[in-house]
Amino acid sequence: MAKPIPEPHSPKQNHLLAALPAETFDRISPHLEWVSMPIGKVLYESGDQLQHVYFLTTAIASLSYVLENGAAAEIAGVGNEGFVGISLLMGGKTTPNRASVHTGGYGYRLKEQLLMEEFNRAGPMRNLLLRYIQALMTQISQTAVCNRHHSVEQQLCRWLLLTLDRLPSNELTITQELIAGMLGVRREGITEAAGNLQRAGFISYRRGHITVIDRLGLESNACECYGVVKKESHRLLIP
Repeated sequence: MAKPIPEPHSPKQNHLLAALPAETFDRISPHLEWVSMPIGKVLYESGDQLQHVYFLTTAIASLSYVLENGAAAEIAGVGNEGFVGISLLMGGKTTPNRASVHTGGYGYRLKEQLLMEEFNRAGPMRNLLLRYIQALMTQISQTAVCNRHHSVEQQLCRWLLLTLDRLPSNELTITQELIAGMLGVRREGITEAAGNLQRAGFISYRRGHITVIDRLGLESNACECYGVVKKESHRLLIP
């Protein structure tokens, strides 16, 4: 049995769990284990046998591909809109990417067999999770296009906006070095891009802390990729 969930945390802070019918949620809620997810926590490494899936609430995770030389780049982010561990539902027990936390917080984990039991009922949870997988695939493909065709500044705007959508405030605690690693660019490129956004009045930046001052300005400076991902997520996941 999972340990008691402390207040004010609730599994329904995760949008997928909140969207489940009461009957479905009541079946799985006793098995949801509340877990702390500090910055840098690795939820799984490339090739790991997945034992749990993670429904995030206040934490945000980065799905990254790590090259043989140690370089890495984010292929997608996951926050309170989704869950980590989709390969289980696709017929695979492992995945070639790494999932790690870049914004500390909390979430809930569920044992693999319990998720599959509910998924195989072919009911509301199956339909919801498949729609989420489609939304995540859109994010992954759009990230690939963005990284190839758009400037570092546009990529940074996209990343900031997607991250902001998963947070309750307009403030992010993260270093330029970590952002550079996730976008797969040089730190100097992020420093220059963040400086441009700050001079434009869109953000305020001090070491390890970013505040978005003008969200509309940030959106106007972003490429089309942010809008594509957001529109598809809304279409698939919001009733």
